[in-house]
Amino acid sequence: MPVKLISSALCGLDAFPIEVEVESFPGLPTFSIVGLPDKVVEESRDRINLAIRNLGAKPPSRFKVVVNLAPAEVKKQGSAFDLPIAIGFLLASGQIKKFETNDKIFVGELSLDGSLRYVKGILPIALLAKKERKVLIFPKENSPEVELTNGVKFLPVSHLKELVLLLEKGELNFKISQGFKEFPHSKRESEFAFIQGIELAKRALQISAAGHHHLFLYGPPGTGKTLLSKSMISILPPMEEEEVLEVTKIYSIAGLLSPENPIIFERPFRAPHHSASSTALIGGGNNLRPGEITLAHKGVLFLDELPEFHRDVIEALRQPMEEGKIQIARAQGSVFFPADFILVAASNPCPCGFLGDEEKECKCTPSMILRYRRKLSGPILDRIDLKVNVSRTPFEKLVLKEKPENIEEVSQKIIEARKIQKERGVLNGRMSLKEIEKYCQVKKEGENLLKEAMRKLALSPRAFHKILKVSRTIADLEGKIEIETKHIAEALEYQEREGDFF
Repeated sequence: MPVKLISSALCGLDAFPIEVEVESFPGLPTFSIVGLPDKVVEESRDRINLAIRNLGAKPPSRFKVVVNLAPAEVKKQGSAFDLPIAIGFLLASGQIKKFETNDKIFVGELSLDGSLRYVKGILPIALLAKKERKVLIFPKENSPEVELTNGVKFLPVSHLKELVLLLEKGELNFKISQGFKEFPHSKRESEFAFIQGIELAKRALQISAAGHHHLFLYGPPGTGKTLLSKSMISILPPMEEEEVLEVTKIYSIAGLLSPENPIIFERPFRAPHHSASSTALIGGGNNLRPGEITLAHKGVLFLDELPEFHRDVIEALRQPMEEGKIQIARAQGSVFFPADFILVAASNPCPCGFLGDEEKECKCTPSMILRYRRKLSGPILDRIDLKVNVSRTPFEKLVLKEKPENIEEVSQKIIEARKIQKERGVLNGRMSLKEIEKYCQVKKEGENLLKEAMRKLALSPRAFHKILKVSRTIADLEGKIEIETKHIAEALEYQEREGDFF
């Protein structure tokens, strides 16, 4: 009879159980693994063989061994199956006494000497163990991650020999995770308060942070677009406990957590280079890894020099910008990755950067400018709520030693505005048409202003709804229940106009 143990594999951001069946019997020595294993899983044969030999036991190379990973139609990836296969072989060959296997989940990569290595994606596996009410047995290096969850029965081990001795003695004194007790709300160092001369852009950044609106900054090089964008993290509200676990789980699966710092408390800020491929930005690949938009979940995705990105990469942002998630479809199936980010994009007005600049002459030809701007399609620009021309700061404002803006007061206003939106159940930038109808009512004077703006600026229906959502955020920042005409007027300041970049 084959020995059966439980391990786990990942699909998207979720873990699901994998049954590891091991059969060992006399015959021509072979070691085969079936059940759609990838190259890494197939290579586990050599790791397991040497780890068991260094344990002092008879290695699989002396037996005919068959390992089945079920369900067979699901592709198995990674090195986390080393531990369950090794324990399964020791059981199947009668080298350790039998024990109850149905109440345990085994994951871990083996070194050649039998020690257990860190594996990525342990956090969703810990959540699976909690759901299935099983004991999770895993490498000791992964302990800080597992302890982030609450109520998981777990047993960390550092060596195969250590686990075998515990199983032989029947002394599995597992622990129960308590979750993280400390919840620091530290802020990144920021120069937001010291940036001068681009007050309209700073105001747009605050509105973007308060209402989860996408933002586009354009203007000559050196005017502060990148510096301002990087400072946005410092004014965003701190993450809540649920968001911390969600973001940490993403980074765990991507293998970007360090054992010393296994938890992400700060909102992520991702700034991929403009040479990034569609797969790098959106996610996918052979192993269906999360991309930059998922790594920016609950944080900021900064795309500097937006027109320099490949056209197909920019167009791929349409779905996640609207829905906060991305579906990646492949022949073997499809997965959903969360992508609830704020897009902050920056661009020069032309390839040389000085079109319309009062101090430097533009050297670009009309065809170069047209080709540059065609990289950004109407549908993409229409999904960006705020657009600001960041012009050159006059010398007088640069040397004027004004008192820096109190960043704590700015952050508190944004937190209060978000609290109002949370009570409604939706952030303003994510409002549906039904929610806009419910929460963005305007008076007759405001309607007249919107009607005139629609006519003069030739705005689309989507742009009309954008203005309403931005107006709602401006009102929330002031703590006003109703949207006033001045809020609509300010929201119109952040729309494209003839002669601008667009």
